Amino acid sequence: MTIDSAVMITYLVAMVVIGWWAARRAKDKSGFLVAGRRLGYVMYSGTMSAVVLGGASTVGGIGLGYQFGLSGAWMVLTIGLGVLGLSLVFAARITRLKVYTVSEMLDLRYGGKAAPVSGVVMWAYSLMLMATSTIACATIFGVLFGMPHIPSVLLGGGIVVAYSVLGGMWSITATDIVQFVVKSVGILLVLLPAAIIKAGGFSAMAAKLEPQFFSLWTIGGENIFKYVLLYFFGLLIGQDIWQRVFTARNDKVARVGGTFSGIYCLVYAFAGALIGTATKALYPALESRDRAFATIVTEALPVGLKGLVLAAALAAVMSTASGALIACATVAGNDLWPRLRRNPAAGDDLRTTRLFTLVLGLLGVAIACLVSDVVTALDVAYNLLVGGLLVPILGGLVWRRATRTGALTAMTLGGLTVIGCMAYFGLSAQEPIYLGLLVGLISFITVSLLTPPDDPARLAAWTRRLAGKDAPTEPVPTP
Repeated sequence: MTIDSAVMITYLVAMVVIGWWAARRAKDKSGFLVAGRRLGYVMYSGTMSAVVLGGASTVGGIGLGYQFGLSGAWMVLTIGLGVLGLSLVFAARITRLKVYTVSEMLDLRYGGKAAPVSGVVMWAYSLMLMATSTIACATIFGVLFGMPHIPSVLLGGGIVVAYSVLGGMWSITATDIVQFVVKSVGILLVLLPAAIIKAGGFSAMAAKLEPQFFSLWTIGGENIFKYVLLYFFGLLIGQDIWQRVFTARNDKVARVGGTFSGIYCLVYAFAGALIGTATKALYPALESRDRAFATIVTEALPVGLKGLVLAAALAAVMSTASGALIACATVAGNDLWPRLRRNPAAGDDLRTTRLFTLVLGLLGVAIACLVSDVVTALDVAYNLLVGGLLVPILGGLVWRRATRTGALTAMTLGGLTVIGCMAYFGLSAQEPIYLGLLVGLISFITVSLLTPPDDPARLAAWTRRLAGKDAPTEPVPTP
């Protein structure tokens, strides 16, 4: 066994041990799903940074840097800006609501059929995100250990499912903190300086590369706009992201801790782009940008540090996978199962919540094993998420005149527009989101203004919840 393999195996064992250790804190539904809403600044910032900076941000960000230079940072930059926007504008309101899901927020704001419609979309999106992240885990195992696809999926997915089922959000938070540290050390403190030094420094990089590699705009306005639409706005409404906001001890932690996380993402964005640029200067003829990460790790780092940086990439992917799994289980147990059973308390006990996490985790692993084109399924779910739900969710948070009829119309017309455009332009085209958002926004505003305001009593109750009043009380576990 090589030293790099030993480093990776030690990291994987540590994830399970930490998950088991943290499981003792998950004594009720609140502890399992939102860590008892008790996270302070450090733990909140760490877990938020870990969940938003996944494999796409790490491996993909370096690949974009290889292709476009410094402007390859834009994808991760928009993620950081999305975290900042969520933290500075919406996090305090979201925290004070004391809910578990985005759909529960819609139910409080609009009532009616808004929650189950959004719940199905959120559930599908989270499940596909978990499956794609598990496939990314398997890719790393394949590179390091030479394992076939299915055993790699079973190993990576099995570890994520194990620590998620053990302690829910407490286990995920504890492992996220370790993953955040590993990722920071491996990418920012090891790989970044090693890549720049191996490339001969900035002056040597500038001499070898065209000037456009050092411009922020080479990637093009169309790509920048696409990233803003996908990642900035997508981060504002994703269940996996909101669920991290729900873990904050109070609205100040969510705002300040989230701001630090957003700034960290901006630093991470430029680090990835610079690593990719240095790789381009060293190896200008790689077959594809996706090979940039593996190439620079293999060529620039000594034995031992290679394992650390590969563990950092694995940490990024596992954070996303575990966050998506707990989000999927929360939506299923909190929004969908009680309605199917016609019993509001059907998913309230900890045993049922754990069972949903296990079953859905196994389902996500099975999808990752059997389906090769999960990315297309994720594109479909993402199109429906942003095109159908962005306007009603954010509109409900900021516009008091918004009505239930306007929200349902926006969901329906925006979703149908997305589906029709996917059939016409293709499942992975960008037009479905553009047109779905436009139709949703126009119909939301128009129908809300043409219909009577919602029940004053409901609006008054909503206003009190936004102010942190009338929220349901939850048991506080013994430290």
